[in-house]
Order: sequence, then C-alpha cells, then structure tokens
Amino acid sequence: MLFCMHSTSVRIDASTHDDLKRLAAQMNTTVGNTVTLAVRALRQERVGADLRSPLRDDEEMWLGAELG
Repeated sequence: MLFCMHSTSVRIDASTHDDLKRLAAQMNTTVGNTVTLAVRALRQERVGADLRSPLRDDEEMWLGAELG
C-alpha cells in the first residue's frame, strides 16, 4: 500500500544536509524520518528540562493541598 505524505521544504545549509544524509544512512532510514526523529528527541529533551526545573510556589501549594 502506498502512503502519500504532505511535504514541505525547509532551507538548511549544505553541511547540515550532509550531516542528515550521513545520519540517515547510519540509521538505515530516510532524511525525512531522521528529521522527524530529531524533532521528537528535541521535544522530549524540552519536556525533561521542564520536569527537572524547580516547582513554582503555586505548584508547591497545589501539590500540598488537602484532598476533600
């Protein structure tokens, strides 16, 4: 079965494109999938950074609130 994906162009420098092609070849995947994986990894890194940051005062109060 053939799947059609919507695509768009993103301008990157030649060096970055070469890096993407190299990574894609090492991972035995496409350049597009490599970009998808990179974006997912960056998103996960951001979530991790958010979870590691200290809680704000209002978050501390919410967590310490009595139930019922």
